[in-house]
Amino acid sequence: MKLREIAHSRTGDKGNTSNISVIAYDEKHYPLLVEQVTADRVKAHFSGVVEGEVVRYELPKIAALNFVMGQTLGGGVTRSLALDAHGKSLSSALLDLEITAPSGSE
Repeated sequence: MKLREIAHSRTGDKGNTSNISVIAYDEKHYPLLVEQVTADRVKAHFSGVVEGEVVRYELPKIAALNFVMGQTLGGGVTRSLALDAHGKSLSSALLDLEITAPSGSE
């Protein structure tokens, strides 16, 4: 299943760094996010886009993960020649990540 089936995202960017939060629709899915949406998986998902480090922060009280991705925006939104490479596009792309459905789901 796609990550977007159990979570939504918010994003921001500053300079050449993108910041994406993945928030579970239902807190019961937060452990699944922690287990399957790792910094390594996010970096691999954005292979060729994210050139720097990906750091994951866990926010259990709001059932969210926050990813800070360095060297991601081609030097920054105002300097990049890439079309629409800012954080909003990346957050949508992250929600396409394939995850294993929680047991008992249809």
